Amino acid sequence: MGEIASRSQIGFSLFRRAVITIPLVLLLGIASGRLAGSGYDNNWFAVLRKPEAMPPGAVFGLAWTLLYILQGLALAIVLNARGNRLRALAITLFVVQLALNLAWSPLFFAMHQVMAAFWLIAGIFVAALATTVVFGQIRSLAGWLMVPYLAWLCFAAALNHDIARMNPDAERLVPGASSTQIDG
Repeated sequence: MGEIASRSQIGFSLFRRAVITIPLVLLLGIASGRLAGSGYDNNWFAVLRKPEAMPPGAVFGLAWTLLYILQGLALAIVLNARGNRLRALAITLFVVQLALNLAWSPLFFAMHQVMAAFWLIAGIFVAALATTVVFGQIRSLAGWLMVPYLAWLCFAAALNHDIARMNPDAERLVPGASSTQIDG
């Protein structure tokens, strides 16, 4: 009973976990964006002034797909580290940062809360940084897989902040309306 698993058994165990975690994280991310109406097709977003650094919509789709895949793989690596004393903390931190991440699109695109979304990104970054540090203590590869996500969060926060600065009345903006004021 007390036998040590072979390298191939460990590798297959990681593969089984990754087959679950990667699609799960990716599908949750896609669902959050789709349900919130995120992207350039959103009428409210289309009328906002945007910073020059704003990439085309396709870049966001590709970037988030890659970032969710990397996060799912990092999670699989941590899940595969059975017996590690930090594993439960790492999983909890990951779930918290992912839940915050999934809340951003509805807050920004559906509820039009631009500044609240900026502060949420700041919270996501803190939670993702904590996750990255703990993941790295468990398996360095898992930590490194989270680094592109941290970099993208910084870029996304800068874009979000610039949009808030350039559109101070974004929360009240009604696409296609001649005025954002309702006459009584």
